[in-house]
Amino acid sequence: MAQKLYIKTFGCQMNEYDSAKMADVLAAADGMQTTADPAEADVIVFNTCSVREKAQEKVFHDLGRVKHLKQARPGLLIGVGGCVASQEGAAIVARAPYVDVVFGPQTLHRLPALLEARRRTGKAQVDISFPEIEKFDRLPPAQRVGVSAFVSIMEGCSKYCSFCVVPYTRGEEVSRPFEDVLTEVAELALSGAKEVTLLGQNVNAYRGHVGGAGGDDARESADFALLLEYVAEIPGIERIRYTTSHPKDFTQRLIDAYGSIPKLASHVHLPLQSGSDRVLAGMKRGYTTLEYKSIIRRLRAVRPDISISSDFIVGFPGETQSDFEATMKLVGELGFDDSFSFLYSPRPGTPAAELADATPLPVKKERLALLQAQIEAQAGAVSHAMIGSAQQVLVEGAAKKYSGELCGRSSNNRTVNFAGPPELIGRMVEVQITAALAHTLRGEYRVPPSGGECRVPPPVGENRVPPPVGECRVPPPAGECRLVE
Repeated sequence: MAQKLYIKTFGCQMNEYDSAKMADVLAAADGMQTTADPAEADVIVFNTCSVREKAQEKVFHDLGRVKHLKQARPGLLIGVGGCVASQEGAAIVARAPYVDVVFGPQTLHRLPALLEARRRTGKAQVDISFPEIEKFDRLPPAQRVGVSAFVSIMEGCSKYCSFCVVPYTRGEEVSRPFEDVLTEVAELALSGAKEVTLLGQNVNAYRGHVGGAGGDDARESADFALLLEYVAEIPGIERIRYTTSHPKDFTQRLIDAYGSIPKLASHVHLPLQSGSDRVLAGMKRGYTTLEYKSIIRRLRAVRPDISISSDFIVGFPGETQSDFEATMKLVGELGFDDSFSFLYSPRPGTPAAELADATPLPVKKERLALLQAQIEAQAGAVSHAMIGSAQQVLVEGAAKKYSGELCGRSSNNRTVNFAGPPELIGRMVEVQITAALAHTLRGEYRVPPSGGECRVPPPVGENRVPPPVGECRVPPPAGECRLVE
């Protein structure tokens, strides 16, 4: 009987990707099957995040909640991976002696060997080294592929923002070879994926080696914009997303890609963190608000209705009321319609943790609530403006709340629920938006004209009258629009 694996994931999409790869590695090596019930698992893994203090403490809280399972079944193995594991290392075992394996983001491919060593020696195993790109060379193909898939294209961060632990827990920026990324995307497309999300701590810092067998001198480097161009040419891939980008690496070539690659989704997640230049300098973000605004202005010149989401830290040490008001002003000016926003959380070992902070916690919480309310109002306005428009929706599966209906996402990352036949799952279809709810949209499926439907998303900002039967209704800005047979 196959052993069972339970994984609980904390944090970002990079961690979600890593958790899926842990499952793939253990399935390939030991035939393990995943379970949603830790009580029936033979191996329990917590894939952790150390970006915020609460997330880190929650790991130890959850470890305590499975301690009784270990006491009842001594053969159960418990592992801690991810960024908390990388930061704390053997200290995790010292604090929770019932933990069997501790491994970092770069050593998840070694998980089968670490578990075997634990069984063989009876001693806890800790491996938080940084073997750079080795992880990707050792990972098996994905065991399960849906309509949308994640592909990690680079690891680590070299920006060293004063508040962030990522460079210390995931290492410096390292990009996967160009051909390796394209091969993985092509394999996912053959397995049924229609959308890929390219992942990296600073995904647009990607600089992947291209070809060459004679050492580094014989190899060229591809930037992120070139990677997007090649991914868009892979048959079967109909939409491309990416996260998380950094303003310092948002080049004009990347901006121009939004005019030349119709498959590139009309949504960008670009962390700002603060609308105050003084605070940005203290964060060591490496850009000013003027430079950030320039990126958004140039993006919207190419894609007028592009959706912009962002990250914000409220209450960074020394943030004044005027600093916060500058953030609120910029939020309104740039029209962000989604965000991940949090109170500042000091992380041990980071420069910002040593800064004096005199702002009372209630003041910080009030500021955070104001910021979140403003962005939510802006998101609602964007959603309501979409009513009556025709959107290209990638159908991901059955709707969660509406029995018998389908659910998918629009190019600007809105969830859309609508009535339609199950055979639409996995296809890009046209849906006319009829209502905007708190966090989703509702729409009506528009049956394509005889002869097929357009496989390429329409030009951004246009909602054209359908042409005569049999013709492609939304030709892209450049190239051919292929009809589905």
